[in-house]
Amino acid sequence: MKVKVTIPTSLKEIKLSQYQKFLKILNENEESEFLSLKMIEIFCGVSLNVANSMAKKDLNEATRIIGELFTKVPPLIKQFEFEGQTFGFHPSLDELSSGEYMDLDNYSTAKDWQDMHYALGVLYRPITKTQKDKYLIEPYESARKYGEAFKHMSLEIALSAIVFFYRLGNDLLISTMDSLMANQVDLPKLGNLENDGDGIPLYMDLLREMLGDLMKLQNYQYTNA
Repeated sequence: MKVKVTIPTSLKEIKLSQYQKFLKILNENEESEFLSLKMIEIFCGVSLNVANSMAKKDLNEATRIIGELFTKVPPLIKQFEFEGQTFGFHPSLDELSSGEYMDLDNYSTAKDWQDMHYALGVLYRPITKTQKDKYLIEPYESARKYGEAFKHMSLEIALSAIVFFYRLGNDLLISTMDSLMANQVDLPKLGNLENDGDGIPLYMDLLREMLGDLMKLQNYQYTNA
């Protein structure tokens, strides 16, 4: 039986909610054939029966193409159009309010992707004023104001924010350790630096776990084809 399946060609064509759905299944199952079928079902928007009717070689090729999308790391997307509004990434992270800080902390405790849309609801808000390459965003109310809708945003945007924070966290940690070494701080005192040091991103552990999940998905088609 011939089956026509449209395979996404970029992360822009995948919604955050699709990735969240597949990641949950990926973390709960080991059976490769089932995961291949679910990958096609979720990312290609077809029924499981349609995915199951595909020729084995076509199924493998489709999972390979989708898997390769996750090897392309997007740079931070500072602005994007969503539901008729222009959203901007928080322009001054060092000026996060206590409410923003607490919400980022709360939505990072689950250590998975299932609340990522709420974290994005803290980091991205409608742009209210622009001047050349600078802009202001809407005052913060709650992560849920836009977070729930952000489930339907492009995965490219979500990944760009995650990778940005991961790199920022590493840079801050390395910079802090270099500074301490330059001032001859005793190394034994550095044991909890990553968890306790001011300036280290709120959810460093969450980002590492998320990127670990991403790497698991990146390697999926190679280990389970």
